[in-house]
Amino acid sequence: MKIAISGLNNTDNPAPGIGVAKSLKGHNLIGLSYDANEPGIYQGLFEKVYLMPYPSLGYEEFKQRISYIKEKSNIEAIIPTLDAELPLYIKYQNEIEKLGIKTYLPSLECFEMRDKSKLPEFSKKLGVKHPKTIQITSLDDLILATRTLGFPIMVKGNYYKAYKAYNLDEAIEYYYKISNEWGFPLLAQQVISGVEINYVGLGDGKELIAGVGIKKLSTTELGKVWSAVSIDNKALFEVSKKFVETIGWRGAFEFEAMSDGKDIYLIEINPRFPAWVHFATMLGINLPEMMIKLIQGEKVEKKYDYPLEKMYIRYVEETMADFKDFTTLISKKEL
Repeated sequence: MKIAISGLNNTDNPAPGIGVAKSLKGHNLIGLSYDANEPGIYQGLFEKVYLMPYPSLGYEEFKQRISYIKEKSNIEAIIPTLDAELPLYIKYQNEIEKLGIKTYLPSLECFEMRDKSKLPEFSKKLGVKHPKTIQITSLDDLILATRTLGFPIMVKGNYYKAYKAYNLDEAIEYYYKISNEWGFPLLAQQVISGVEINYVGLGDGKELIAGVGIKKLSTTELGKVWSAVSIDNKALFEVSKKFVETIGWRGAFEFEAMSDGKDIYLIEINPRFPAWVHFATMLGINLPEMMIKLIQGEKVEKKYDYPLEKMYIRYVEETMADFKDFTTLISKKEL
C-alpha cells in the first residue's frame, strides 16, 4: 500500500512522522512536509517527498495539492501526525476519502472533546483528576492565574509548547514566546509533582485495539521524551481504555498523565501518534501497521502485552545529503 505521512521533523522537538515511517518500512512511503529543512526528508525513508501548503490556508489549497500528489504518486492512504493540521484532516476526512485517499481518524466531535480547554470537565467522565487550569487571553489573565495557582506554574499553548515558570518574569517571557508563535488562547496550569506516564494507543471507534505504556526518565526543555522505560500501570491502561470506549475514539492517541504515587492526573490527550511510537513497534506492538490493516478492512487482534522495563533512548545522529536535493525541493516543491 502506498501511504503518505506528515510530520518529518526529527530534531530535539521531533514530530511523529519518522517513528510512523520506521514502523511501516514494508510499504511504499510518501513524505508530506511543510519545511524543506526537516531532517526526516533526507533519511532515505520515503520514495518521494512533497511540500504542503500550511493548514491555515484552508481546504481548497490543501485539496488542490493533495489531488496533484494523488495523481503523481497514487497515494492510497494518509496518516497525518501534526496537531495543527489535524482539524483540517478530520473536518474534511469524507471529502479526502472521495479523492481515493483513505484515512483513519476520529470524528470532529470526538476530537473537540479532548481539547485542552475542555479537559477539566472531560477528566471527570474518565474518573481521573486534572491539574487546575486557567485559560489565558491577555497578560492580565496570566498575572491573575499566577496569583491563583502560585509557582511553579506551567504556561502552555493550545496546540504546542509548554514551559515551567518559577516566577512571574519567566511566566511573562513564556507567555510572549508561545503567543507570538501560536496565538491564543494559552493555558496556565498547576504543576503536579510526580512522574510522567504516557500511553500510546489505537482505537477502532468502539474499543482499545492495542497500546503501550511508558514512564518518562528524561526530557528535553520542551518536555519531549529523551529516555523512558516500558511499564505496566493498570490505572493508566484502564483510563486509556475507558477514553476510547466513552467517546468511541477512532484512530491513534497518546494519553499523557502525571502520577503522584496515589492518583493519576490527566495532562492532555494527543489525537495522533507520539514521536516515540516506534518504541511500541520495537516492543512488538506495531500500531501504525495495525492502523493500515484497519484502513484496509482487515481484522486486527487486540494486543496489550509487551516486554516491561525496556528502555527507550533517543539520540542524535548525523547524515549527509546533496544540497541540490534541498534546492530542488524548494523550487519544485517535490523531491
